[in-house]
Amino acid sequence: MAGSEASDYGGSWYASRMVETPPRGRLSLELDVDVCVIGGGLAGLTIALEVAKRGWSVAVLEARRVAWNASGRNAGFVRPGFPADPLDLIDKVGPAQARTLWAMSEAGADYVRRTIRETQMAGAELNESGWLHVSRTAADAKLAASADFLGREFGTAAEFWPAERVRAHLRSTRYFGGLYLPGAFSINPLNYALGLAAAAEAVGARIFEETPALEIDPTGVRKRITTPLARVRAAHVVLAGNVHIGNLMTDLAGALVPISAYSIVTEPLGDRLRDAIRFRGAVTDNDRGDSAHRVVDGDRLLWADRCTVWGRDPRRYKRALLAEIRQIYPQLGAVNAEYAWTGTLGATVHRMPQLGELSPGVWVLSGFGGQGINTTAMGGETIARAILDGGQAWRLFQPFDLVWAGGRLGRAAVQVAYWCARTREQVQGFLARRAHPAQLPEVEPMPTLPPEEPVEASAKPKRRQRKSKTPQASDPAPAN
Repeated sequence: MAGSEASDYGGSWYASRMVETPPRGRLSLELDVDVCVIGGGLAGLTIALEVAKRGWSVAVLEARRVAWNASGRNAGFVRPGFPADPLDLIDKVGPAQARTLWAMSEAGADYVRRTIRETQMAGAELNESGWLHVSRTAADAKLAASADFLGREFGTAAEFWPAERVRAHLRSTRYFGGLYLPGAFSINPLNYALGLAAAAEAVGARIFEETPALEIDPTGVRKRITTPLARVRAAHVVLAGNVHIGNLMTDLAGALVPISAYSIVTEPLGDRLRDAIRFRGAVTDNDRGDSAHRVVDGDRLLWADRCTVWGRDPRRYKRALLAEIRQIYPQLGAVNAEYAWTGTLGATVHRMPQLGELSPGVWVLSGFGGQGINTTAMGGETIARAILDGGQAWRLFQPFDLVWAGGRLGRAAVQVAYWCARTREQVQGFLARRAHPAQLPEVEPMPTLPPEEPVEASAKPKRRQRKSKTPQASDPAPAN
């Protein structure tokens, strides 16, 4: 891959495996369409695909590159639910509506799986080994109750794993019991987003990169969207941007807390990784959801941890993430990181997505930070049905209005709360290990794999070569 292309996507491991994608130029001519989508992330691409499949004309305006930030740089975990706690959801809207919302979130996960299969999406790397949420603080009773609650209230297949079973799969004495969702899965999010873009274009959608929307005139039947070189007229406008939407929609931008999350992928670790981590699904190990890992590419470890409300150079966090790996899996010995990156997501105060109609024909589809793959699919389908058929499911999200996040003071409060929660968890984990000293259960040694057969060149995902682009002045400092 060309260095400029890797830089466009933050130098992530996903960028190194990026499938071939055609060049997409700037919008330079006046355009008249049925739907204009602002934002080329997962949410915007989903709605573009669904609307275009029905024969409607669609234009997607992306200020930089398709899925250049959080959509293409996250951990790739897909499971039902929302960032909001299910109990908080029930308290807010009642059991019946909470169950409906949860079912929609499950349908979003199903959409992702189905779309990958139906389109035979190259490079999506669908891994259906489930999701395991483990405790560092001996909160086994809480996890057992959660498994029972999810099955009883929402009909979700969920299992409680006692500490001995967890440690047989994740060879670490730092872990206690776990909550396992067998229906969850993981993917390569960047290639999934590029696959959505290709599928949308195949049915007529037009996607313009490096085309920021500068202004929207929402009056009249045909809305007008101004870009640097041309204007778009559309019956419907969908604001599917993240925190970078900025002055285009100040109310939406002000309702989002920018959270930068940091990730690394290690060098190949061979059999020592296979012995340490026998679970091949997705793993999270705290209630904040920012600490996650999974095995990728057979013998590499993807590790995500640490969050800030400002963007930082991911290289500053590489050492801290490697130290975390050594704490959890000391048997791995010396480990080096070959990739380090960060991505910035937009989190809402109530931890629920922002879906709805701001004014006639102007829709919002944002705020997916914390659990974005299934919810962007759900949101894209929901707003597409509203536009195409007058669907009303989006009204279920009306209790979750745009709530101002507090500006700079609000961000500072979020950061302090995060540090406090992290410190509290570390203390609780230390006390739990003292109260419940543990030994790893005996397990059969993993068989050594034979050398891999050479892969035919035609079977490998193609990497596209792209000429270097001059960064725009609006580009944020190091992306996640």
